Amino acid sequence: MNEPLVAERADTAVAELEVHGMTCASCAMRVEKALAKVPGVTRASVNLATEKATVEASGGVAPAALVAAVEKAGYEAVPVATETATLAIGGMTCASCANRVEKALARVPGVAGVSVNLATEQATVNTRSPLTGELQDQLVAAVKKAGYEATPLAADVDSAPAKKAAAGDEARREWRAVLVSAVLTAPLVLPMFGHWLGFDWMLPAAVQLALASVVQFVFGARFYRAAWKAVRAGAGNMDLLVALGTSAAYGVSVYAMLVHPGDMAHLYFEASAVVITLVRFGKWLEARAKRQTTDAIRALNALRPDRARIRVDDGARAEEREVPLAQVRVGTIVVVRPGERVPVDGVVLEGRSHIDESLITGESLPVPKAPDDPVTAGSINGEGAIAVRTTAIGAETTLARIIRLVESAQAEKAPIQRLVDRVSAVFVPAILVIAVITLGGWLFAGAGAETAILNAVAVLVIACPCALGLATPAAIMAGTGVAARHGVLIKDAEALETAHNVSVVAFDKTGTLTLGQPSLTAFEAADGLERNETLALAAAVQRQSDHPLAKAVVQAYEAQAQGAAWVAAAHARAVPGRGVEAEVNGRRLAIGSGRWLDELALTVPVTLAARARSLEGAGNTVSWLFDPHGGVLALLAFGDTVKPTAREAITSLKKMGVRSVLVTGDNAGSAAAVAAQLGIDEVHAQVLPDDKARTIRDLKIKSGGIVAMAGDGINDAPALAAADIGIAMATGTDVAMHAAGITLMRGDPALVAAAIDISRRTWRKIQQNLFWAFIYNLIGIPLAAFGLLNPMLAGAAMAFSSVSVVTNALLLRTWRASR
Repeated sequence: MNEPLVAERADTAVAELEVHGMTCASCAMRVEKALAKVPGVTRASVNLATEKATVEASGGVAPAALVAAVEKAGYEAVPVATETATLAIGGMTCASCANRVEKALARVPGVAGVSVNLATEQATVNTRSPLTGELQDQLVAAVKKAGYEATPLAADVDSAPAKKAAAGDEARREWRAVLVSAVLTAPLVLPMFGHWLGFDWMLPAAVQLALASVVQFVFGARFYRAAWKAVRAGAGNMDLLVALGTSAAYGVSVYAMLVHPGDMAHLYFEASAVVITLVRFGKWLEARAKRQTTDAIRALNALRPDRARIRVDDGARAEEREVPLAQVRVGTIVVVRPGERVPVDGVVLEGRSHIDESLITGESLPVPKAPDDPVTAGSINGEGAIAVRTTAIGAETTLARIIRLVESAQAEKAPIQRLVDRVSAVFVPAILVIAVITLGGWLFAGAGAETAILNAVAVLVIACPCALGLATPAAIMAGTGVAARHGVLIKDAEALETAHNVSVVAFDKTGTLTLGQPSLTAFEAADGLERNETLALAAAVQRQSDHPLAKAVVQAYEAQAQGAAWVAAAHARAVPGRGVEAEVNGRRLAIGSGRWLDELALTVPVTLAARARSLEGAGNTVSWLFDPHGGVLALLAFGDTVKPTAREAITSLKKMGVRSVLVTGDNAGSAAAVAAQLGIDEVHAQVLPDDKARTIRDLKIKSGGIVAMAGDGINDAPALAAADIGIAMATGTDVAMHAAGITLMRGDPALVAAAIDISRRTWRKIQQNLFWAFIYNLIGIPLAAFGLLNPMLAGAAMAFSSVSVVTNALLLRTWRASR
């Protein structure tokens, strides 16, 4: 077997290009030949269908050289992103900051795409070239040049505890700063309240100046630093608005103190101090709320034990030794005692127990585990000690993959966010213009300079681009987090946004709505024979067979016998294409198909023949228990059992206004029976894998809406990809999960309705947040401009606007599946 060139040569590099402009096979060949001529290229392959070129080169070839070769051949090429870097961004305060960081990173050579999330304070950078240390340094430098801080984040989830500790320290420092600022501001504000109550008491102007100066230039220093960085970068942000507004109020007060000594009426030190204190308090609340949106990630990270108990065999005897988790390797035998967390993905070698997988799959009941059953890192062992052979560790475990998937979804931008970004880009400049117009308008109207300045300050302070920037990502983080806790993994924000509008769900049958394993659905003995005794004979014939139908018969007998002795069978053998036979109590018995009966010229009793036709019409597979010399003894019917929650899933979808369709490769009778049992009106049976994708496309045209496909097998992958949104069962194949936008961590079809419900609720939160963010600014800014809001009220309103947006998003955490 030939190994790929990449495996043979350690110095071989692989690059991918998107090629545009190809119309036929000759175009693809021309691009292929052009790429093959580039020095260093060892092989080039162009796929016309996907419009992609894969290039293998020894020693590495610059992407620019490959692009130039394609363009010379008359086509367009764009390097496909090869790696992803994640940066922690410090200093962002509003949506315009996120936009500026995004643009700065996008200008770095080799960057294919950038997404900056204000809520997570992270930037995800896709690069066209390998992510070298030099490129990382360039990314960090670009962010710093834009006026912010950047730190590369490790992909390993082991760094999560350190990040959590750092975030906790920062939160405590911020809270202390808010408290001290509030203590210094209180003496400035209390006399104002006293004046309303009839007490005429004011601090001396010098004391007011001293207190306000500390608040303005010590606790407000962060606003000046961030504003200066924004100005140097040629842009504006929320910090610039706060810095300008509070400086104006502070400056007017200093001017009044010098020009009108002893006149306390013209001092507004309390306005500048209160605004700074309230904004910092609002930022603290906002950060606290944002940390709560990542509870799902922290809960998953907390599932990972730091140590594992391994079994070491030194040749003389085996002993158990506790070691750091990093020392465990694939194949290591790990011992898990009752009540402990499973540290690795693996397969049970010894012991039996029940495993609590609720925080990983959302399954509320412990799952029984026996030898050869898989176990997942992070789950909790129940009553029995088990030995597990490790199959995956570290970043390759199911838990680590879930964490990466949820983090990726939370870092993604929903398509609607692009509109918000465009608005945010012009927000701060527009506010500055409105503030200047307010100042000029009041002066033109004959108001005093102090009144004009204070109203302009109120405009600067009331404006809040933070709420706009947080509206979408906060809701997405909360929505994907609650989904993950209930066993629904949403791949990205686009899948979340698409799923809310689903009008049709197409279900695969086997393994999705049914258990995917045959069971004995009917057993009827011939006239004159006792049913239980005849079933015991059938089970004895099948007991030695590993065939799925044989296992179904044995399981049915075990459920009925309840510990009764087995009937002895000997000389069992399979008869290819027909069935199985054995000697039971000295009598030759067989179980097989109707064709075998015909070959032996055995007649089926009339009542059993009629029953067989009925069962086959309902999609069951019929077999017969018979004595080759004595006639038919019993009828056996096998069918795939419908999952307990399947009908509930279809009913829930109907209540949500979503139509269900069954698309299966099974025969029409079986499909119709399952559809009738579940209440599905539209059925497409005997559909081949390629035809499934075609059926999905036809449904999209016919319905005119968004079509989802739910499946679990390799044969479902084309249909999952063809649907507007694919929903894969994690109990199925990896191929199906890769093709889907949503993965259900347990094979429960009721989670399909849950996924759609969560996406709808998340979408509503996004709409609500954007509505309130826009309305807040549309109402607040004119009120401030017309002098109806003083700077202190404006500061309070601005500080709490973003808090309200994040708090509204956090209400998603209360979601519970409807039953």
